[in-house]
Amino acid sequence: MSAEANKIFNPELWVQKYGDDLYAWAFHRTGKKVVAEDLVQETFLSALGSMEKFRGDSNEKTWLFSILKNKIIDYYRKAFVKYEMNESRMQPDHKETSFLNHFFDKHGSWNKSQRPSNWHDEEDNLLDDEEFRQILKLCLNSLPENWFALINLKFMEERKTPEVCKELGITPSNLWVIMHRAKLQLRACIEENFLD
Repeated sequence: MSAEANKIFNPELWVQKYGDDLYAWAFHRTGKKVVAEDLVQETFLSALGSMEKFRGDSNEKTWLFSILKNKIIDYYRKAFVKYEMNESRMQPDHKETSFLNHFFDKHGSWNKSQRPSNWHDEEDNLLDDEEFRQILKLCLNSLPENWFALINLKFMEERKTPEVCKELGITPSNLWVIMHRAKLQLRACIEENFLD
Protein backbone atom coordinates (compact mmCIF):
# COMPACT_ATOMS: atom_id res chain seq x y z
CA MET A 1 0.00 0.00 0.00
CA SER A 2 1.28 3.45 -0.84
CA ALA A 3 2.10 5.89 1.95
CA GLU A 4 -0.76 8.08 0.67
CA ALA A 5 -3.28 5.24 0.88
CA ASN A 6 -1.98 4.28 4.31
CA LYS A 7 -2.77 7.80 5.58
CA ILE A 8 -6.24 7.82 4.01
CA PHE A 9 -7.59 4.39 4.92
CA ASN A 10 -9.03 3.49 8.26
CA PRO A 11 -10.82 0.15 7.61
CA GLU A 12 -11.82 -0.42 11.22
CA LEU A 13 -14.14 2.61 10.92
CA TRP A 14 -15.65 1.82 7.50
CA VAL A 15 -18.81 0.21 8.84
CA GLN A 16 -19.41 3.01 11.32
CA LYS A 17 -18.61 5.85 8.89
CA TYR A 18 -19.97 4.54 5.59
CA GLY A 19 -22.08 1.45 6.27
CA ASP A 20 -25.46 3.21 6.40
CA ASP A 21 -24.84 5.29 3.26
CA LEU A 22 -23.57 2.30 1.30
CA TYR A 23 -26.50 0.18 2.43
CA ALA A 24 -29.04 2.89 1.55
CA TRP A 25 -27.63 3.22 -1.94
CA ALA A 26 -27.47 -0.57 -2.49
CA PHE A 27 -31.04 -0.93 -1.22
CA HIS A 28 -32.22 1.86 -3.53
CA ARG A 29 -30.60 0.11 -6.49
CA THR A 30 -31.79 -3.44 -5.67
CA GLY A 31 -34.93 -3.01 -3.58
CA LYS A 32 -33.93 -6.03 -1.50
CA LYS A 33 -32.63 -5.80 2.06
CA VAL A 34 -30.61 -9.03 2.09
CA VAL A 35 -29.07 -8.33 -1.32
CA ALA A 36 -28.09 -4.80 -0.25
CA GLU A 37 -26.50 -6.12 2.94
CA ASP A 38 -24.54 -8.76 1.00
CA LEU A 39 -23.34 -6.23 -1.55
CA VAL A 40 -22.08 -3.89 1.17
CA GLN A 41 -20.23 -6.76 2.85
CA GLU A 42 -18.70 -7.75 -0.48
CA THR A 43 -17.68 -4.12 -0.99
CA PHE A 44 -15.83 -3.99 2.32
CA LEU A 45 -14.12 -7.33 1.66
CA SER A 46 -13.10 -6.29 -1.82
CA ALA A 47 -11.79 -2.96 -0.54
CA LEU A 48 -9.74 -4.69 2.14
CA GLY A 49 -8.24 -6.96 -0.48
CA SER A 50 -7.35 -4.18 -2.87
CA MET A 51 -6.17 -1.36 -0.60
CA GLU A 52 -2.64 -1.61 -1.98
CA LYS A 53 -3.96 -0.80 -5.48
CA PHE A 54 -5.54 2.47 -4.34
CA ARG A 55 -3.78 5.38 -6.06
CA GLY A 56 -5.17 8.16 -3.88
CA ASP A 57 -7.16 9.77 -6.74
CA SER A 58 -10.29 9.99 -4.58
CA ASN A 59 -11.28 9.90 -0.95
CA GLU A 60 -12.09 6.72 0.97
CA LYS A 61 -15.88 7.10 0.72
CA THR A 62 -15.84 7.75 -3.03
CA TRP A 63 -13.60 4.73 -3.53
CA LEU A 64 -15.95 2.48 -1.52
CA PHE A 65 -18.97 3.72 -3.49
CA SER A 66 -17.10 2.99 -6.72
CA ILE A 67 -16.50 -0.58 -5.59
CA LEU A 68 -20.15 -0.93 -4.54
CA LYS A 69 -21.31 0.37 -7.94
CA ASN A 70 -19.29 -2.35 -9.65
CA LYS A 71 -20.66 -4.98 -7.26
CA ILE A 72 -24.23 -3.90 -8.11
CA ILE A 73 -23.50 -4.02 -11.85
CA ASP A 74 -22.03 -7.52 -11.46
CA TYR A 75 -25.06 -8.59 -9.44
CA TYR A 76 -27.48 -7.51 -12.18
CA ARG A 77 -25.36 -8.92 -14.98
CA LYS A 78 -25.45 -12.29 -13.21
CA ALA A 79 -29.23 -11.95 -12.85
CA PHE A 80 -29.56 -11.33 -16.60
CA VAL A 81 -27.32 -14.29 -17.46
CA LYS A 82 -29.34 -16.52 -15.10
CA TYR A 83 -32.60 -15.23 -16.62
CA GLU A 84 -31.37 -15.79 -20.18
CA MET A 85 -30.20 -19.32 -19.33
CA ASN A 86 -33.59 -20.16 -17.84
CA GLU A 87 -35.39 -18.59 -20.80
CA SER A 88 -33.24 -20.49 -23.31
CA ARG A 89 -34.39 -23.81 -21.82
CA MET A 90 -37.94 -23.02 -22.89
CA GLN A 91 -39.17 -23.22 -26.46
CA PRO A 92 -38.94 -19.68 -27.93
CA ASP A 93 -42.49 -19.75 -29.28
CA HIS A 94 -43.87 -21.21 -26.06
CA LYS A 95 -42.37 -18.65 -23.66
CA GLU A 96 -43.48 -15.66 -25.72
CA THR A 97 -46.90 -17.10 -26.47
CA SER A 98 -47.67 -18.18 -22.92
CA PHE A 99 -46.72 -14.79 -21.46
CA LEU A 100 -48.50 -12.71 -24.08
CA ASN A 101 -51.58 -14.97 -24.24
CA HIS A 102 -52.31 -13.94 -20.69
CA PHE A 103 -52.78 -10.33 -21.85
CA PHE A 104 -53.64 -10.52 -25.57
CA ASP A 105 -55.76 -12.62 -27.90
CA LYS A 106 -54.48 -14.17 -31.15
CA HIS A 107 -55.25 -10.92 -33.03
CA GLY A 108 -53.16 -8.79 -30.65
CA SER A 109 -56.16 -7.21 -28.90
CA TRP A 110 -56.47 -7.12 -25.13
CA ASN A 111 -58.10 -10.15 -23.52
CA LYS A 112 -61.31 -8.92 -21.98
CA SER A 113 -60.20 -9.74 -18.42
CA GLN A 114 -56.82 -8.03 -18.90
CA ARG A 115 -57.98 -4.83 -20.58
CA PRO A 116 -56.53 -1.76 -18.79
CA SER A 117 -58.82 -0.16 -16.23
CA ASN A 118 -59.34 3.54 -15.61
CA TRP A 119 -57.11 4.14 -12.58
CA HIS A 120 -58.09 7.62 -11.43
CA ASP A 121 -59.69 10.94 -12.24
CA GLU A 122 -57.58 13.12 -14.53
CA GLU A 123 -57.26 15.76 -11.79
CA ASP A 124 -55.61 13.36 -9.31
CA ASN A 125 -51.93 12.49 -9.26
CA LEU A 126 -51.50 8.86 -8.26
CA LEU A 127 -48.03 9.47 -6.85
CA ASP A 128 -49.60 11.76 -4.23
CA ASP A 129 -51.61 8.80 -2.94
CA GLU A 130 -49.69 6.99 -0.15
CA GLU A 131 -51.61 3.74 -0.67
CA PHE A 132 -50.73 3.76 -4.38
CA ARG A 133 -47.04 4.41 -3.65
CA GLN A 134 -46.95 1.45 -1.24
CA ILE A 135 -48.60 -0.84 -3.78
CA LEU A 136 -46.27 0.37 -6.54
CA LYS A 137 -43.30 -0.44 -4.29
CA LEU A 138 -44.74 -3.89 -3.56
CA CYS A 139 -45.31 -4.53 -7.27
CA LEU A 140 -41.83 -3.31 -8.24
CA ASN A 141 -40.28 -5.60 -5.63
CA SER A 142 -42.25 -8.55 -6.98
CA LEU A 143 -40.65 -8.20 -10.43
CA PRO A 144 -37.82 -10.56 -11.33
CA GLU A 145 -34.49 -8.99 -10.30
CA ASN A 146 -33.37 -8.22 -13.83
CA TRP A 147 -36.70 -6.58 -14.67
CA PHE A 148 -36.51 -4.49 -11.49
CA ALA A 149 -32.97 -3.40 -12.38
CA LEU A 150 -34.04 -2.29 -15.83
CA ILE A 151 -37.12 -0.39 -14.61
CA ASN A 152 -35.10 1.22 -11.82
CA LEU A 153 -32.32 2.40 -14.11
CA LYS A 154 -34.57 3.52 -16.97
CA PHE A 155 -37.39 5.20 -15.07
CA MET A 156 -36.29 5.94 -11.50
CA GLU A 157 -32.75 7.02 -12.36
CA GLU A 158 -33.77 8.26 -15.84
CA ARG A 159 -30.79 6.71 -17.58
CA LYS A 160 -30.56 6.64 -21.37
CA THR A 161 -31.08 3.32 -23.17
CA PRO A 162 -27.43 2.89 -24.31
CA GLU A 163 -26.21 3.47 -20.76
CA VAL A 164 -28.69 0.96 -19.30
CA CYS A 165 -27.76 -1.63 -21.94
CA LYS A 166 -24.07 -1.17 -21.24
CA GLU A 167 -24.49 -1.38 -17.47
CA LEU A 168 -26.66 -4.50 -17.62
CA GLY A 169 -24.82 -6.13 -20.52
CA ILE A 170 -27.91 -6.46 -22.74
CA THR A 171 -28.91 -5.38 -26.25
CA PRO A 172 -31.50 -2.66 -26.94
CA SER A 173 -33.92 -5.30 -28.24
CA ASN A 174 -33.56 -7.26 -24.96
CA LEU A 175 -34.19 -4.03 -23.08
CA TRP A 176 -37.45 -3.29 -24.92
CA VAL A 177 -38.78 -6.85 -24.62
CA ILE A 178 -38.06 -6.98 -20.88
CA MET A 179 -39.44 -3.48 -20.34
CA HIS A 180 -42.65 -4.38 -22.18
CA ARG A 181 -43.11 -7.51 -20.07
CA ALA A 182 -42.28 -5.64 -16.85
CA LYS A 183 -44.81 -2.91 -17.63
CA LEU A 184 -47.52 -5.48 -18.32
CA GLN A 185 -46.78 -7.28 -15.07
CA LEU A 186 -46.66 -4.02 -13.09
CA ARG A 187 -49.98 -2.88 -14.50
CA ALA A 188 -51.62 -6.22 -13.68
CA CYS A 189 -50.19 -6.17 -10.13
CA ILE A 190 -51.30 -2.58 -9.50
CA GLU A 191 -54.79 -3.22 -10.83
CA GLU A 192 -55.13 -6.36 -8.73
CA ASN A 193 -53.95 -4.69 -5.52
CA PHE A 194 -55.01 -1.06 -5.90
CA LEU A 195 -58.28 -1.10 -7.79
CA ASP A 196 -59.97 -4.02 -6.05
